[in-house]
Amino acid sequence: MFELKRLSSEAIPAALERALRYRLLNEPGEAESICHDVLAIDPENQQALVMLLLAISDRFGKGYGVGVTEAQDVLARLRDEYERAYYAGIICERRAKAQLGNGYPGAGHDAYEFLCEAMTWFEKAETLRPPKNDDALLHWNTCARIIMRNQLAARADETIALELE
Repeated sequence: MFELKRLSSEAIPAALERALRYRLLNEPGEAESICHDVLAIDPENQQALVMLLLAISDRFGKGYGVGVTEAQDVLARLRDEYERAYYAGIICERRAKAQLGNGYPGAGHDAYEFLCEAMTWFEKAETLRPPKNDDALLHWNTCARIIMRNQLAARADETIALELE
């Protein structure tokens, strides 16, 4: 096995800028690796944690074998209550979009459930938001539009009544 090389603490700002660029270039794996390098020397770096969470969720539904559990573990490390609520909503919204992209039978129902959960998180974030920050509202509206545009709905009650003899 290899022993990973450690960044200097002075390199953190530039490394995080590079991670953002990789995300924007649709290279979330590269961004994720950089965030792990930053967190190895500054485990509580909130900017690196947010970037890592976004890089992980960028890969939902793209066959990378990225689990939601990993994103939720990173989410739990965020200190700010608003950010925890907001990014919990982001995770759910991205899961929903991944479900819709997969297109398997029942994907629309699963996506609807994730979007409703995302909207609940965004409503919580709305109550905690800093002044002049309407990001949670914008995402709530996006979720609502996805539901309406795709005519998504909850699953019908699938209970089966058993006949007694």
